[in-house]
Amino acid sequence: MSKHRTIGDRIRTLREFRGGVSQEQLAERAGVHVDTVRKLEQGVRATARIDTLRKIAGALDVELERLLGQPTVTPQQVDDGGLLALRDAIQNVGALPGVPAEPDLEDPPAVAAWIASVRHATRLYWEGGYSDLSAALPLLLRDGRAVVREAGSGPEAAGAWQQLALAYQLAACLCTQAGHTSWAVDAVRQQLAAARRASDPLMEGMGVSTLSWVLLRQGSWETAQQIAEAKAEALEPSFRRGTPAEFAVYGNLLTAAATPAARRSRRDEAMQLLGTAERAAERVGRPVHTHGSSFSVVDVQTQLTNIALAGEPAPAEALTQAARVDVGAISRPVHAAAHRVDVAQAQYLTGDADGALDTLLEVEEDQPEWIKYQVIAGETVREMLEAERRRNAPLRGLAGRLGVDPTL
Repeated sequence: MSKHRTIGDRIRTLREFRGGVSQEQLAERAGVHVDTVRKLEQGVRATARIDTLRKIAGALDVELERLLGQPTVTPQQVDDGGLLALRDAIQNVGALPGVPAEPDLEDPPAVAAWIASVRHATRLYWEGGYSDLSAALPLLLRDGRAVVREAGSGPEAAGAWQQLALAYQLAACLCTQAGHTSWAVDAVRQQLAAARRASDPLMEGMGVSTLSWVLLRQGSWETAQQIAEAKAEALEPSFRRGTPAEFAVYGNLLTAAATPAARRSRRDEAMQLLGTAERAAERVGRPVHTHGSSFSVVDVQTQLTNIALAGEPAPAEALTQAARVDVGAISRPVHAAAHRVDVAQAQYLTGDADGALDTLLEVEEDQPEWIKYQVIAGETVREMLEAERRRNAPLRGLAGRLGVDPTL
């Protein structure tokens, strides 16, 4: 049986792959203590703070998910489709110059019926139904391309292209959650092209917001912040005459820019971005659901909790910010779950390991599929395992279900 590969094993392998970078050189590039690198590689420590691991991953020029060995497959195989089928549907090689186009095997669905399917897929994503979504999306994308071809330049064309852009946005988000960020970039490229065909600048804005998140997951924090800020500036609505949808996309871009700013230890910039986003949400005065996303005051407040844990973590501040959040007012179930994972991390960092475990178990009960994809949840559990003083059956059970080695 092969030896279990630890984070330290992967760091050593990646150092060697990068031309034999020494432990000292890696520590200097990452801005961490060399003892941290040394102890991880020697197996003295099984893990480190998530921010430390992000820095090491960045210094090694890899995604955090690769350093952690996060699985990039769905937790259960589906009978019809799956992530590989989704990859093929996103790439759409038949659209490349010189390659025969994909055949129309049957008449495309009616536009209204297909749009209803996109709306159902959107609900699946925000409810955490990833296996069902991964099975549905490949056909949804193929049908969507057939629908827009059939629509041509007719009266239904713009609406069909707008919904195809949304379908690609869902594909990008699902691929990012599963760790396939290169596929996600391909999906965003298709989303932006479809949004342009729909003459929908707000859908373009959501495409840039999605791309910013993908780049964040890849560790390209500066670019993630820059593109979201620039697009927000381009789409900034008049605070007198702006529509709710305009404020929603603008606010989503600001919150997208705030997270990488905080990762870069630019907390003041992140707070300014979120302050502007919160004022935009207050200006609308009600939750806005548009272009496959949502925007409200409570959505911004959850991001205040998140950025308090980025860069140099301030867990006590994160819990103070979390106390402002009415979790019941969060409209998207996986967004509420993500907020509670942040709370669990803050609880653990402030010494409340029991509270953190209880929170994570509650999240797992509500979102058993979604939580398996969450790096922060897995790493918090890994840290708790390393620090446990006596065997904790609920903790080890959760670790096993999340794919965290319970023998650590």
